[in-house]
Amino acid sequence: MNMPLEPSWPDIAIRLALTMLAGAVIGFNRGARGHAAGFRTTILVGLAAALAMIQANILLPLSGKTPESFAVMDLMRLPLGILTGVGFIGGGTILKKGDLAVGVTTAATLWLMTVIGLCLGGGQLILGIAATLLGVLTLGPLKWVDRIIPREHRARLVVTGPAQWNVLVDMPKLVQPMKYRAHFQEQRQSPDADGMDYTFELSWKQPELAGPPTELLQMIDRHFRVKSFELTTENGR
Repeated sequence: MNMPLEPSWPDIAIRLALTMLAGAVIGFNRGARGHAAGFRTTILVGLAAALAMIQANILLPLSGKTPESFAVMDLMRLPLGILTGVGFIGGGTILKKGDLAVGVTTAATLWLMTVIGLCLGGGQLILGIAATLLGVLTLGPLKWVDRIIPREHRARLVVTGPAQWNVLVDMPKLVQPMKYRAHFQEQRQSPDADGMDYTFELSWKQPELAGPPTELLQMIDRHFRVKSFELTTENGR
């Protein structure tokens, strides 16, 4: 269903209403999970995109103009500028510390909502509604599919043990039966106990639903004192 090229006020009202509804549905999903781009943010991003396309539709008729007017009035620069601006907003939602990146899904959601707003604002109602439904499907039910896919995990483990070099050999052998890999990174004098602090990078593969490796840490703690454990990889959200 394509709306008229020169929209009337009822046409504009339908476009804006559907954009707000799409933003509310997608934004509620994100806000309920405590993510940065929540209910109001998603609606505002969609409305900005829809208004840009409506403005382009209103300015588009060039009847009575010379052929050179098409070169001067490049109206598609307006929605393209909106997409560029949202790219900066999306980039601001992504936080990266080493290999740890969060906010990627939030940035993608803002990008999707912008395109949905452009579709609905431009009168492509069926396309915009279909994109909204697919977006909700991806952020909702398909999230459970993503969580059962085995993926690589890494963590920084610091243990306190005796000042013996065989710790560097014992740790990889200790975790190997549980299908973990330990790579030595650093050794330094422990400030609060006799012995040394040993830093290892642990890596393993498991679905996100499996949760933190508590059994592994309990097993390691029976041989060394676990001082800290920090995940260094995470699904971007």
